[in-house]
Amino acid sequence: MISAQDILNAKILIVDDRQTNVTLLEDVLHEEGYLHVTATFDPSAVCGLHHANNFDLILLDIEMPGMDGFEVMKALQEINCHGYAPILVITAHAEYKLKALASGAKDFVSQPLNITEVRTRIRNMLEVRLLFMQLEQSNQTLGYLALHDGLTGLPNRRLMFDRLSSAISHAYRNANMMAVLYLDMDMFKEVNDCFGHDAGDVLLTEMGRRLEAAVRQEDTVARLGGDEFVLVLPELKEITDIEILIPKLIAAVARPCNISGTDVSITASIGVSIYPMHGESPEILIKRADMALYRSKHLGKNKYCIASDNDSEQYGT
Repeated sequence: MISAQDILNAKILIVDDRQTNVTLLEDVLHEEGYLHVTATFDPSAVCGLHHANNFDLILLDIEMPGMDGFEVMKALQEINCHGYAPILVITAHAEYKLKALASGAKDFVSQPLNITEVRTRIRNMLEVRLLFMQLEQSNQTLGYLALHDGLTGLPNRRLMFDRLSSAISHAYRNANMMAVLYLDMDMFKEVNDCFGHDAGDVLLTEMGRRLEAAVRQEDTVARLGGDEFVLVLPELKEITDIEILIPKLIAAVARPCNISGTDVSITASIGVSIYPMHGESPEILIKRADMALYRSKHLGKNKYCIASDNDSEQYGT
């Protein structure tokens, strides 16, 4: 919800070439309790000011020398990053009102000014503007949550598959390899049983951070759920690149993690599939990496397994 204080904290810009009009509007706004009021006599400065301050409301005079209000609105539309131009036009000409609305203004005030009308329209516009911004922020949050794991903040299954598809397409176009690493923690259930689920969550979050730190910026580390992570490694030149990376991942996971004053150590098992030799679709590559992970877990702790064309594996430590 938008509170009265939210409205009074809004950032307002007055644009008018006449001192008397600016002073009148400043007095009205200050009497109402608005805390952040800026004014300019130069219409060419509006875009720069708005870019720097992202005003919640612009009170814009139409008739100004050098650059009129319509030109200002056109320029604002070109830089507006939110798709909502918070412009309240001030004009003495009735014929300008519809044109102003068509040019991007959200409302207008007639001159000579009716102070009660000015106060009401300003407050109504600010309420709509702030509700719009609140909704946009909520949508961004929902969009983020739809694509990221709620515990670790890592990409979730949906985003991982999207990035994996892109990596495969890129590898196909450039005749390169790419790899999928399926990783889970050995004996993670025992950590939960001994220290509790909150401790397990701390451990998973720390493991996600370590895995991200161990790979390249262009690589993706995703959490599928539980203690399962998938790494998408695009643009590989040699299989040896994976064989060099995996010991780093295993070592990163194996470092003790302090949980409530106790050092907890854990190990990882990893299964690997490589495009194009082990599959050409996200689903097949994930399945082959998962199968390789299953086999690696039977080898003991801190092991990895690379799938092969005939489902035999190359094993390593």
